[in-house]
Amino acid sequence: MERTAIYGDFLPLLEQIKDTFAQRIEDYTAEEYQKTGIRIYEHLIARVKSEESMTEKCSRKGLPPTPHSALKELRDSIGIRIICSFLDDIHTNIEKIRAFPDCRVVEEKDYIRHAKPNGYRSYHMILEYTAPFADEDGNLPGTFFIEIQLRTIAMDSWAALEHKLKYKKHIQNQELIVAELKRCADELASCDLSMSTIRDLIEHSE
Repeated sequence: MERTAIYGDFLPLLEQIKDTFAQRIEDYTAEEYQKTGIRIYEHLIARVKSEESMTEKCSRKGLPPTPHSALKELRDSIGIRIICSFLDDIHTNIEKIRAFPDCRVVEEKDYIRHAKPNGYRSYHMILEYTAPFADEDGNLPGTFFIEIQLRTIAMDSWAALEHKLKYKKHIQNQELIVAELKRCADELASCDLSMSTIRDLIEHSE
């Protein structure tokens, strides 16, 4: 299959922005660890959405498969997922990200406080990053979008299982499985709260 070019000439720049942001998160995490002894995330995943996936998304959204659609109309060409041990760590990361001087938060969705009906929990942010490069519209400095998702380990494990269900065809007992997933999501959310309480008790006992 011939490779699509939905990102035009911007793919290397998107990779550079992705790596820059991943490094920023690693840097402030190291600083926080030096100050508090707490590592505020367990691991992160940074990716540029594949051109094939972006082309498919444009088609699904009724958009032409062009760099403008991929980089301006849609806002998840660059994605970063931050996996944390505790709920409080998610909020610490959010405040660190909000403080980036060359970024503006253009959208936030708190699916932790307001879970989706199926039980999905995560915190989503869309950042508008001002870069010292021309963007697809020719603006200099240019602006690029970055999607950030923050989850606990429990939320991420649940989401991985739910993702398998979503893309699996001809599943028997699907209604039962969906109901069980919702129950598990609620139980994991309760465990996350309990784990945060236990950590607080340990820290305040020192």
